[in-house]
Amino acid sequence: MKAIKTLQLFVAIILSGISIGLFAQTYTMPAEGGLHEGTWLQWPQPHQYGEAYMTSLDTTFIEMTKALIQSEKVHIIAYDSVQQIRITGLLNSFGIALTNVDFYQFKTNDVWARDNGPIFVRDSNENLVIEDWGFNGWGGKFAYAFDNAIPAQVAAAIPVPDINLNNIMTVEGGAYMIDGQGVLMACRSSILSQSPSNTVRNPGFTEQKADSIFTEYLGVKKFIWLNGVTGLDITDMHIDGFVQFANDSTIVTMDSLDLLYWGIPVTDVDTLFAASNFSNVPYHFVFVPLTQNNVFTSDGTDLGYQGSYCNYYIANTAVLVPFYADPNDSIALQIIQALYPGKTAIGIDVRNLYSNGGMVHCVTQQQPEAITTGFNNINKNDNTIKVSNYPNPFSNQTAISIIMPTGGNVQVYIYNLQGQLIAELLNAPLSAGRHNITFNANSLTSGIYNCMVRINDETTICRRMIIAK
Repeated sequence: MKAIKTLQLFVAIILSGISIGLFAQTYTMPAEGGLHEGTWLQWPQPHQYGEAYMTSLDTTFIEMTKALIQSEKVHIIAYDSVQQIRITGLLNSFGIALTNVDFYQFKTNDVWARDNGPIFVRDSNENLVIEDWGFNGWGGKFAYAFDNAIPAQVAAAIPVPDINLNNIMTVEGGAYMIDGQGVLMACRSSILSQSPSNTVRNPGFTEQKADSIFTEYLGVKKFIWLNGVTGLDITDMHIDGFVQFANDSTIVTMDSLDLLYWGIPVTDVDTLFAASNFSNVPYHFVFVPLTQNNVFTSDGTDLGYQGSYCNYYIANTAVLVPFYADPNDSIALQIIQALYPGKTAIGIDVRNLYSNGGMVHCVTQQQPEAITTGFNNINKNDNTIKVSNYPNPFSNQTAISIIMPTGGNVQVYIYNLQGQLIAELLNAPLSAGRHNITFNANSLTSGIYNCMVRINDETTICRRMIIAK
């Protein structure tokens, strides 16, 4: 009877002339650790907080740019032509090549690209789309009109299709973390809080409504909600201050004592440590300490609190780690480096940035691999195996991507032009989907090399790679 009523309703809709979509579009946000086309930065400017604010942050942005250009493109948003000239002069004075740097002139309120910047997702055909979520200055605490316009401006400039979600949901990018396999972690305090007034992003929102929106637009299949705390900081406790998904099975965070120092409620600590992935397998936890001492800015001002290393950023061949001129800098770097053996962990001085409320992850925004770099218009019904690598040419490291319509045993080998085996990167079963493998070529000389990918001892694909040093 239920099936008959459904059919009758479907026929009635058709006869009424109403247009319906039989196949709803779905979107998925790639994991931060996936292959990037580039990283977006909103360079500090003097118009909101003055010259001293701007110049105090230059070191951080110069260091990030220097670290990232060896890994991927760096897209710098400059307030205007005057600021672009200034930034170019700074980079030139530090000997930073602009080959992998480009500029976009958009007015900004502040530097927090993670929170207000474009969110790149893939549609059901794997094409890149920018989602333009609402941004209201962390509940109306600060001016935000210029920053809220950034995603649409980026979409028009690149160009990439965009979806205007300003009337659907207001959410900052640092308020949630995803593991790349369908799990999202967030604090209710920075998304769902209804009081006090300067914390509210989404009036009247329920958790169920937020879940449905994240499911539709980010491809989330499982939620790990912490309560968080409103008013403890500007963000009302962004999750990226104390949690990072190293991969889809590992969470980087602090130990319980440091989490309590950070202000995390005891019940949230318990929820975090009980977290499991989409398959309900408990995550492996790696603990990174807080700074040993309170953080001092470069001019010697004591901020009165310790710093977190969890707010790091995963690039193609580098991991940018917050540094505070603290004895624990080297300890944190070693722990994080061990998690990414194919990448180089690089410390970034964030002392002055931290005085304004954020670290490395807060000011970076990844743009996943562009569809023009080897995966044009991938269709999930396409049974073709695809292999690509980026960057190519490269000097020290490149990321090899394999897209498989079905699972199978995958072997990845690197040969020189004389046919000599240089490296065996993989010989293991992989599931259907996209997989990234980092190839470290530090010990190799410049030249042309062949990447051979063999699947189930049946299909062999050769990818030519160029090392240029």
